[in-house]
Amino acid sequence: MDKVNCIISQSATIRESLVKIKLNKIGMVFIYDENDRIVGVATDGDIRSCLLDHFTLADSIESVFNPNFVWRRDTDSRESILKLLDSQIKAIPILDSDSRLVDVITSSQFPLLIEQDVFARSKAPVRISFAGGGSDLTHYFMAEGGAVINATISLYCHVMLRPRGDLKITIDSLDLDESVSYDDLDDLFGKLDNFDLFRSLLKLIKPNFGFDLSVNSDFPSGSGLGGSSSVMVAVLGCFNEFRRDKWNDYELAEMAFQAERLNMGISGGWQDQYAPVFGGFNFIEFKKDNNLIHPLRLKDRTILDLQESLVLFETTSGRNSGSIHNDQKTNMQDKKVQRIVKKNVTHCYEMRENLLRGNLTEFGAGLNLSWKMKRQLSNKISNDDLDDIYEYAMANGALGGKLLGAGGGGFFMFYVKTFSKNSFLSAMKNRGLSQTVFHFDHDGMQSWTNRDTHK
Repeated sequence: MDKVNCIISQSATIRESLVKIKLNKIGMVFIYDENDRIVGVATDGDIRSCLLDHFTLADSIESVFNPNFVWRRDTDSRESILKLLDSQIKAIPILDSDSRLVDVITSSQFPLLIEQDVFARSKAPVRISFAGGGSDLTHYFMAEGGAVINATISLYCHVMLRPRGDLKITIDSLDLDESVSYDDLDDLFGKLDNFDLFRSLLKLIKPNFGFDLSVNSDFPSGSGLGGSSSVMVAVLGCFNEFRRDKWNDYELAEMAFQAERLNMGISGGWQDQYAPVFGGFNFIEFKKDNNLIHPLRLKDRTILDLQESLVLFETTSGRNSGSIHNDQKTNMQDKKVQRIVKKNVTHCYEMRENLLRGNLTEFGAGLNLSWKMKRQLSNKISNDDLDDIYEYAMANGALGGKLLGAGGGGFFMFYVKTFSKNSFLSAMKNRGLSQTVFHFDHDGMQSWTNRDTHK
């Protein structure tokens, strides 16, 4: 709308006002005073009435205009304006806080919202694994085939990503308790610091814009919950929000694997990347040509009962998952170890059947066998302190359990007998271990964008 033809000075004549009305085609003109404030409106109907009352075209419009008119502030909602238009108001002047004209809105000339800057957010859960550990290592399943059962839980990595108008990159990690700034992507690639995890991922993504990245997690480093993979997946999810051709779930998991296992050279299996992307309970088969994710359709009561029966405890033991996986890789040349892993895969199928049928007592007891097989894969997986914790838990009401992740520390998970939970928790508290409360996550990584209104 041409605002010039919609307004006229209160000292102008009726003739001049009619010329404006003819030009603006809205059937009215808005009157401004010596301070450019809109003080009234004169419609073509108002002017006709005055001319019939013996006013002349040379008379001032000031004697004609109506000071009681409909208007809206430039901060008012579009909804309120639409309602006025739907009430047969032909044109609505939009005024600023000083009552000066900002725009004139009509039903045919209602501008769209100006596209605002946006930022992306994401969250990716960590996983707990029940059976099949060791069989998701490439050097094993390429020959034998592997399978695992895992589920994601309500401990998340949270990421925010905001594109910048320049090539500068900032990364703020609460997990590392550190913030860094780089001039551009080349500067980031050339630095040696604690942000190698992000560097390896950005070498794959190669964003052509600068950005501010913020990361924080609900879980500690070295938890055995696949936390580093959840960080990778959450960061990928944010960048995916700014792509036209979005990566699918399998591609997201494969990129996270490539960045962590190949680019960074951290040894480990494949399940950690798939779990946070897909979420929920999954039975994952690993084969030479492809990996297949089979979501498990469990009854709600099965999920609730399992959630109430499982308990997580964080140990204080340190761990290095990469070195443990390297040791497993070496040990995998041993035929005895290969037979254990193969038995673990068979056990994984049995665990799946118990879970699907809701046989949770058998499932819980099966965790004990999972742990016994797991700890034979490497002498780095457990130690005297961890063995003491496990035996103590079993003696105080646990039906089965296992150390999560590669081993060496992190979180212990126990399945507790139905009416032993209170005494079990008391005993574990006396042992100096506190429970980490969780619920199962069914959504996997979620990402979305929102308007950046906090600049």
